[in-house]
Amino acid sequence: MSLGLVALAVLMGAVTYPSRAVPLLAPGMEKLPAGVRLYLRLVGPAVLAALAAANVMIGTVDGRPAFHIGIEWAAVGASVTLVAWRRNLFLGLLVGVALVAAARASGMA
Repeated sequence: MSLGLVALAVLMGAVTYPSRAVPLLAPGMEKLPAGVRLYLRLVGPAVLAALAAANVMIGTVDGRPAFHIGIEWAAVGASVTLVAWRRNLFLGLLVGVALVAAARASGMA
């Protein structure tokens, strides 16, 4: 693992933190219009979905980016289905990660 990736993760967290912290830090959030509150509530899941899509769909072939189909697609599908059914993001993420980890440990992926 490259230390550059750790620095990138820290930078991404610093850049996205203000939009995630607004509901916690701004007084009077309950007075905002419903559309604004909904937008702010959905920023986190939208960012997570974008990161998941980029990591699931794009792989490398001979060092070049390429479309990829693998166990990750099944993990994302299971995670989305579970989150929609149980309304629990943590449980959905946990199942998705466990599915990929089990597939990789068994040599299927």
